[in-house]
Amino acid sequence: MKTRHKARELALQTLYAMDFNKELDKDHIPEGFSGMTESEYAELEDEVKIFGRYLINGTIENLEQIDALITSFSLNRPLERIDAVDRNVLRMSVFSFLYGDIHPHIIIDEAVKLSQDFSTEVNYKFINGILDTMQKKLFPIGGKTNHDSIEDSPAN
Repeated sequence: MKTRHKARELALQTLYAMDFNKELDKDHIPEGFSGMTESEYAELEDEVKIFGRYLINGTIENLEQIDALITSFSLNRPLERIDAVDRNVLRMSVFSFLYGDIHPHIIIDEAVKLSQDFSTEVNYKFINGILDTMQKKLFPIGGKTNHDSIEDSPAN
């Protein structure tokens, strides 16, 4: 499994658990990842831990701005009515758009994969639509040419 994809999965699971428990704030960020024992966490590659923690912390720290953007692009579905998994996929993705150096197409592709893996069968279309529209309007590709080097690496 690709390192960064694994980090995204763990970050999503942690954000989902925090959201489900209504603890989506800095005071409730767990030391590891939700649903993992200390020994499982210790076995993770450092890149998974670092990137996963970056996604969680960054999403939480910028949650107000992220949620406002999602709300402005989700015209027919209020944020609180978006499935919790999909809401947190969107949050992580918008954080990556705003503060990451990953190509927008990779962000959208990873979001769709996460939604397909963890949400209902058709919700990935909603995720794709919101992120694609947001990317085109707010984050045009011309200015961002960096790629997610871990994902692009032939070794992974």
